[in-house]
Amino acid sequence: MPRLSEVIAELDALWPPERAEGWDAVGTVCGDPGAEIHRVLFAVDPVGPVVDEARALGAHLIVTHHPLYLRGTTTVAASTFKGRVVHDLIKHDIALHVAHTNADTADPGVSDALAAALDLRVTGPLVPDPTDGAGRRGLGRICELDHPESLRDFAARAAARLPATAQGIRLAGDPDAVVRRVAVSGGSGDSLFDAVRAAGVDAFLTADLRHHPASEAVQHSPLGLVDAAHWATEWPWCEQAAVQLDALSDRHGWDLRVHVSKRITDPWTAHHSSGAPN
Repeated sequence: MPRLSEVIAELDALWPPERAEGWDAVGTVCGDPGAEIHRVLFAVDPVGPVVDEARALGAHLIVTHHPLYLRGTTTVAASTFKGRVVHDLIKHDIALHVAHTNADTADPGVSDALAAALDLRVTGPLVPDPTDGAGRRGLGRICELDHPESLRDFAARAAARLPATAQGIRLAGDPDAVVRRVAVSGGSGDSLFDAVRAAGVDAFLTADLRHHPASEAVQHSPLGLVDAAHWATEWPWCEQAAVQLDALSDRHGWDLRVHVSKRITDPWTAHHSSGAPN
C-alpha cells in the first residue's frame, strides 16, 4: 500500500498547487505523510457528513474540491464546525487534501468533467492558460453540440444529466433560440461574461449567476444563460478525478479503493415557486 506522501505527490502532479490562484488554499490540510492509504474518498465539500462517510467506508484520505479554510484561521477549536472537522479527521487518521482552482484549469479539469456529463465536445479552454503551449489548460471550456437544439432543450439536458438539487436549472434568454456552441464553467462563472461574449457561443452554462451580471448579459446580446447549482456543476469532477487516481493506482500496483461521495452537500434543501414559469 502507498504512503500518503506518495499519493499526494501524484495528486500534485495532476493538479500542481503552483497553478492555483494566489487567493486560494490548496494542498494537504492534515495527514501523516508516512501513513498507509488503502481507501480514498472524493467529494466537493469538506464538511462533517463527508468525514462521517469516510469513516464508515474506512477511508484514509479525503480529496475535496473546496478548501476547508479558504481565508485562514486562528483556531481549530472543536466548538467550531470546521474545527470539529479537523478534530474528527485527526482522531480517525483521515487525511484531507484539496484541489481547487488548480483543478479548475487542469487538463482535464473541472469544466471538462462538466462538459462530459452533458455529452458536449470540448474544442478548447474559454480563458486559456498562457503558460500552456498546447492550449488545453485554462478556465472554462468552449464546446459544441453534436446536433443543434433549442435553449429550452439544452437546459433540460443539464437538468437530466447533472445531479438533482433544490435549485434545479434556471434559464435566461429565448427558450426557442437555437444552440450549437456553448461555454461551460464549473462553479461561479459570472466573472467570465466578457470571455463568453468574445467566444461567440450561443449559451453559457455555469453556476451562481447574480441578478445584475445576468441581466446585463442578456440585454447585451442574445446569449442564453443556463444556471445550475454550484455543487452540481463541480460534482462531475469527483468522478473524473477518481478515474484518474484509479489509473495511477493500477500503474503503480497500489490496489487503492477509490470512492466518490454521492452525498448532496449543496447548502439549499428546498425550492418553492409562487407560480413563476418553470
